[in-house]
Amino acid sequence: MRLDKYLKVTRLIKRRTVANEACDEGRVTVNGKEARASYDVKVGDVIEINMGQRPLKVRVLNVTEYATKENAADNYEVIS
Repeated sequence: MRLDKYLKVTRLIKRRTVANEACDEGRVTVNGKEARASYDVKVGDVIEINMGQRPLKVRVLNVTEYATKENAADNYEVIS
């Protein structure tokens, strides 16, 4: 799954276009490297989002095409 879609499906970022812009601006890193919106997310990847006041760092636990509001957070684990 593309990185921008993963961020939207898991509700880490509200809209896919915002996720795409964040990737273009270099605010999203995967495994310590700047990632493009087209990056293919895999289980075990560490995603860091630097938007707003505090950065968010998560580990990918599951990659699913759809997620409801209740189970969206089951797809990742917050590291810091």
